Amino acid sequence: MRRPVLRASATIATVLALLLTGCTGAGPDGADAGGTIRLSFQSLAWQKESVDANKELVKEWNAAHPRIQVDYVQGSWDNVHDQLLTSFEGGEAPDIIHDASDDLADFAYGGYLADLRTLLPDRLTQDIPQQSWRTATFGDGVYGVPFLQEPRVLIANTEILEESGVRVPTPSEPWSWPEFRRVTAKLTGKGRFGVAWPLKEPVSVTLNLGLSAGGQLFHRDADGKVTIRFDEGDGVMPGTVRDQVGTDRSAARTALGMSGSDTLPGFFGGRYAMVPLGFSYRQQVVEQAPEGFEWTVLPAPAGSGGLAQGVSPQTLSVAEDSPHKEEAVQFIDFLLRPANMVRLARGDWMLPTGTQALADPALHTAEHGWATGTALARDLRPAPAQSVRGYPEWKDKVATPALQEYYSGAIGAGELRKRLVDDGNRVLARYQR
Repeated sequence: MRRPVLRASATIATVLALLLTGCTGAGPDGADAGGTIRLSFQSLAWQKESVDANKELVKEWNAAHPRIQVDYVQGSWDNVHDQLLTSFEGGEAPDIIHDASDDLADFAYGGYLADLRTLLPDRLTQDIPQQSWRTATFGDGVYGVPFLQEPRVLIANTEILEESGVRVPTPSEPWSWPEFRRVTAKLTGKGRFGVAWPLKEPVSVTLNLGLSAGGQLFHRDADGKVTIRFDEGDGVMPGTVRDQVGTDRSAARTALGMSGSDTLPGFFGGRYAMVPLGFSYRQQVVEQAPEGFEWTVLPAPAGSGGLAQGVSPQTLSVAEDSPHKEEAVQFIDFLLRPANMVRLARGDWMLPTGTQALADPALHTAEHGWATGTALARDLRPAPAQSVRGYPEWKDKVATPALQEYYSGAIGAGELRKRLVDDGNRVLARYQR
C-alpha cells in the first residue's frame, strides 16, 4: 500500500486536530452536555477525491444520526504509528482509527485496540472474505476491519508493447517469471529499458510478489513460533530482478533507489517500457501523463503460486479505551456498506475488500485498468509477515540493507540467504522468548 510522504504541516495539523477533538466539551463517557454521543474518526485519506468521499460520508451519517455525531480528524500516513502510540499512552486516542493491517500488530498485542469479534454485524463479517479478515487477526482476536486493498500491477507503455510484438498478458493468461524476463529483454532498446523496478523500499514488494512463485519466507509451527527459511520459491522474484539489472541490462539500475513516483517521468518519456507499481498509482498516471500518452494495466507475473500476492489492506479499528465501541462499529458498518465502500475505493483508486462492492459495474470497466485490478482481487493474500512480531526490526536492520545490496550486485544469493535467515532468526528469537 502506498503511503505518501507529506509536509511537516500535515503532522502539525494532525496534532492540533486531536487537541481540538479533546476540547469539544464531551464528558468522560464521550457524550456532550445534551447527551449526544460524539465519536472521533481519524482518517488517513490524503488524495482529494478520497478526502471528499470520507467527509461526505461523515456528513451523511451525522445528518441521519443526530444522537451519535462523528467528528472527522485528518491524520497522516507519514507519522501515524508514532502519533497513535502517543495518543494511546496519553489516553487521547480517536474512537475510530484508520490505519493499515501491517501496522496493527503492536497495538493489538499491546491491548490498545478493541477485539471486534462480538461487535461486528453479520453482514460485514460475511461480505469480507476470510483471507482479508486474516490480515487483521492477531492471536484469537480481530482488531480491524480490512476495507481497501491494492495489488501490484505492471503499468506499460501501449505503443512500445504493440511495436515489440510481444504477447500481452491477461489475468487469465499472465506472463510467467521466465517469460517476463524474456519480454523485458525484448522491450529494451537504444535509450530504453524494458522495466524499471522502484525498490527504494524493497522488502514488501519482494515478499508480496514472492508469493506468486511459492515463496513464503516466514513459517509458523504448531506452537505458533515463527522461523525464517529461504526456499526455492523465495528466490524467484528477487533472482529475476537481479538478472534483469545485472545480466540482461533490461532493468534500469538507477531505478533501484527510486520510489514509484520517481519513475513516472522516465516512463512518460519512453525511458522505461513498464513499471511495477501499486494499483493506486494509476491516478498519478492519469493526472501527470502527457497528452496523447497511451498506457495499459497488466497483471504481475505468475509462478507456481499463480497470481497470488501479499497485501496489507487499509483498516478501520476501534480504540479499546473508547466508551462507545458499539456506536463506533455502527459507524464503521455504515461507512462500509457496499455502495459506500465503492465510493471510498474509487476515491483512493484502490479495490474494496467486500464481495458486493467488488461486483459493482463501476469497478469492471476497461478504462484506467479497473477490470484488470478487480480480476486480481481473488488472488490477494495476507502479506507473509503480517502478524510476525519483530518484523519491523528485521525489515529495517536486516532485510532492507541485504536486499538493496543484492539487487545492486554487491552481494550474491548465498550471502542474501545467510543474512535474511541467520540474522533474521536471531532478531525474531528475541520477540518469541
